Amino acid sequence: MERKIERVLEDWHKRKNRLPLIIQGARQVGKTYSVLSFGRKNYYSLAYLNFESNIELHKVFEQDLSPGRILSELSVITGETIAGEKSLIFFDEIQACSRALTSLKYFAEEAPEYHIIAAGSLLGVTLNLNDSSFPVGKVEMINMYPLDFEEYLWAIGQQPASDIIRNSFLSLSQCSIHDTLIGHFRTYLFTGGMPYALSRYIETRDHLITSIVKSNINNSQIADMAKHAGKSETVRIIAAYKSIPLQLAKENHKFQYKVIKSGARVAEYGSAIEWLKASGIILACHRISEGRIPLMAYYDPAAFKLYHSDTGLLIEMTGLTEKSLTSEGYIGPGFRGALAENYVATALVSRGYTPYYWESGGKAEVDFVIQTGGVAIPVEVKSSDNVRSKSLNEFIRRYSPPYAYRVSTKNFGKENNIRSIPLYALFCI
Repeated sequence: MERKIERVLEDWHKRKNRLPLIIQGARQVGKTYSVLSFGRKNYYSLAYLNFESNIELHKVFEQDLSPGRILSELSVITGETIAGEKSLIFFDEIQACSRALTSLKYFAEEAPEYHIIAAGSLLGVTLNLNDSSFPVGKVEMINMYPLDFEEYLWAIGQQPASDIIRNSFLSLSQCSIHDTLIGHFRTYLFTGGMPYALSRYIETRDHLITSIVKSNINNSQIADMAKHAGKSETVRIIAAYKSIPLQLAKENHKFQYKVIKSGARVAEYGSAIEWLKASGIILACHRISEGRIPLMAYYDPAAFKLYHSDTGLLIEMTGLTEKSLTSEGYIGPGFRGALAENYVATALVSRGYTPYYWESGGKAEVDFVIQTGGVAIPVEVKSSDNVRSKSLNEFIRRYSPPYAYRVSTKNFGKENNIRSIPLYALFCI
């Protein structure tokens, strides 16, 4: 599968003053596959080192952290010739070896000619526990997410559809294949963007097999919780994680600890929420009191919504089927709206935005506000063709943004300064 991150890796590869690169992301988003694919295309040799599966590697880093000695021993272990810029060194699951993480500082300072990429599915969790090993200022960091809808179109052989969407977005003109794209979008909601789940769907077109794969991914994420947290903390993490569909099913999607269990408080579950965020499994969207920049100056750390990082996995948690997504009346309008909102959150984050939501005295609420081009832009989400929104109009009246986005199942269009964008076109924003 073609992934956008490979373009980022190619830019990194071409830079003269590159630093070791760290890729963060939830388990099974495709980090390993993408780096290996990039390495095989761009380097004479590729030294792949997995710190979870090969315990012997840890011993290499127990002595001094001299790059020369380390590279010599890694060359023997991998059987690969490591030759400066002609070789890519890939440290996978680096969170399992803090000394290897620390060594990146010495590679940056003493051996900058070597190209090193590190990846970790629970790196954020590890850094929260022990950030003393992190090579501050000596590495570059990027995040990787599940496939977005454009990457999904590429995967199913619909590259022309991606180009058509982009052209309609630029001109805000009606897309003639809108209904077909809505159909693809609903299938994407069901499959989600986890590469293995999507690949199994493409191979089989079997919704049941796809559901089984997604269920296995969910189970592996829960297993990670048990593996990397203490027993009592694991119970809290799992409880918080399983409450996500319940949180989104509420009319008010603001996260409420009492939904986890009666009497739950932030003191008890706050660290569990932070664990889930650090692992990349969930995304947080905080409330802002003003629609002005910088948005972060107006956010409330105690008021937030939580979304699953992959809508396909969220759907699997709820037991919804592909048929229920494509048939009207099967899903209540409230939860259908929640699924659309979750999708938009993932799409905005994968585009590099930090999304917030705006609320004014409980009387008006805009689903998302993003900061782009030095302005605050509201994004209102509708799961159907009904696009009336008093809250969006109130935000526009107060803050006069140059434009606003209304995202729904409707075709492209423009009314005053409100740009109507189909759900499937979020990758263009």
